[in-house]
Amino acid sequence: MLDLNGEKKQEKAFVILKHKLTNAPILAFPNFAKSFEIECDASNMGISVVLKQEGHPIAYFSEKLNGSTLNYPNYDKEYALVKSLKTWQHYLLPKEFVIHNDHESIST
Repeated sequence: MLDLNGEKKQEKAFVILKHKLTNAPILAFPNFAKSFEIECDASNMGISVVLKQEGHPIAYFSEKLNGSTLNYPNYDKEYALVKSLKTWQHYLLPKEFVIHNDHESIST
């Protein structure tokens, strides 16, 4: 026996999942009256950094690691944070901002 109510919930969940997987988040315009957040992540394959404001992406960049950078320890792969600070200094310098990363040794 089919549960029509459960089937509708599954269909709705599938449509939402399909939408999230096929549509990229839209970049928002910055509001300089609010604080910025940087989310930084490094893996064995690449680095990625997102500049956000209230959960909405403002800008981002990523870089695939190759050559000698593949052998860097995780601490050194976090150079993405330094790169992002230089790249987005015009957003970040006027006021405080928050940095999120997942590497314990560079967290304070």
